[in-house]
Amino acid sequence: MKYDFTSIMDRHGRDAIAVDGLGSRPGFAPEAPKDGYDVIPMWIADMNFPTAPTITDAIIERAKHPAFGYFNPSDEYYNSIIDWQKTRNGVTDLKPEDIGYENGVLGGLVSTLHSFATPGDSVLVHQPTYVGFTNAIESNGYHIVHSALKRDDKGVWRMDFDDMDKKIKENNIHVAVFCSPHNPCGRVWERWEIEKAMEVYRANDCVVVSDEIWSDIILEGHKHIPTQSVSDDARNRTVALYAPSKTFNLAGLIGSYHIIYNKYLRDRVTAYSSKAVYNEMNVLSMHALIGAYKPEGHEWLDELRQVLTGNVDYVCDYFAEHFPEVTFAHPQGTYMLFLGCTGWCEAHNVTLDEVLKRAWNVGVAVQDGRQFKAPCAIRMNVALPLSRVQEAMDRLSKYVFID
Repeated sequence: MKYDFTSIMDRHGRDAIAVDGLGSRPGFAPEAPKDGYDVIPMWIADMNFPTAPTITDAIIERAKHPAFGYFNPSDEYYNSIIDWQKTRNGVTDLKPEDIGYENGVLGGLVSTLHSFATPGDSVLVHQPTYVGFTNAIESNGYHIVHSALKRDDKGVWRMDFDDMDKKIKENNIHVAVFCSPHNPCGRVWERWEIEKAMEVYRANDCVVVSDEIWSDIILEGHKHIPTQSVSDDARNRTVALYAPSKTFNLAGLIGSYHIIYNKYLRDRVTAYSSKAVYNEMNVLSMHALIGAYKPEGHEWLDELRQVLTGNVDYVCDYFAEHFPEVTFAHPQGTYMLFLGCTGWCEAHNVTLDEVLKRAWNVGVAVQDGRQFKAPCAIRMNVALPLSRVQEAMDRLSKYVFID
């Protein structure tokens, strides 16, 4: 491969929560390992690969100019997004006025909630649920109503459309959160599934917040379908949220964007987000996006997808062979696995807390899946060099999933 996905980066002392945050936030972060074990960061959703070189080049080039005053987003910024969405997602009619800056996807979610709902109102969210949704929605005074995803006879996570409709009607819901691809389950929704979900939302007059931050991390054999593309109605009731941060490991730079075609929705969201005078772009974040969305960024991402597909396949095969009582659906997107541990824990008379403690003790820093509204699960990040993933599997066999 042209780009480096095999080197092991030392991230200690480099502002990385993934390694330096262990033990700092009980109940959220894994505990630090025992002496003698290095950390294999498999929890928080960032990657352990060097980012695309065009990004660092763009940041360095801009930083050479010694002034960082007030600025407006450039035409190059908007054109980069328009070209990226056209090339990656087949979007052909996106215009600069449809694009708005967000400090983060969760910030865009909160702005939309405040624009179309009142604190105390209920919001529909699928379960398992991304912990960021839970924190952002509840901390702003809204009530989450969960509609559980269910695995079909082939083990694939599916939406329960009847349950969605029932919950929306029973709770008088008018804002729904849609995660595409789904975090933590890794589903890349098919067009018919999105169409059917949007019909439920249309029938109940719901504004839809579609979190599509994972839309670039699609594993081989699958394709992302933008929510707004499935119908004219979907286009006009959806606030879609994107960012280069998940794709290129830029979360520390801050910078996301929304796509809102409907002028009324757009005016309401931007009016709210601008009132706090906090939702402002960082000039280096702008240049990072421009660097990411260059032709070399496309090339880097295509190689990354191959690497992640291989890592996911390796881990799924390993668990199926060595830990058959641990259940999971093979992810179609993201670089996260969501592992159901109920069967294994019951068969071995071991609690999930004990499983997590065993893993954390030997440096396999996986995440407690209960944060995602699952009773006995683990979320595992496999965006690491394959050698690190293999070492993690070896430690799980020796020290964790044992009698």
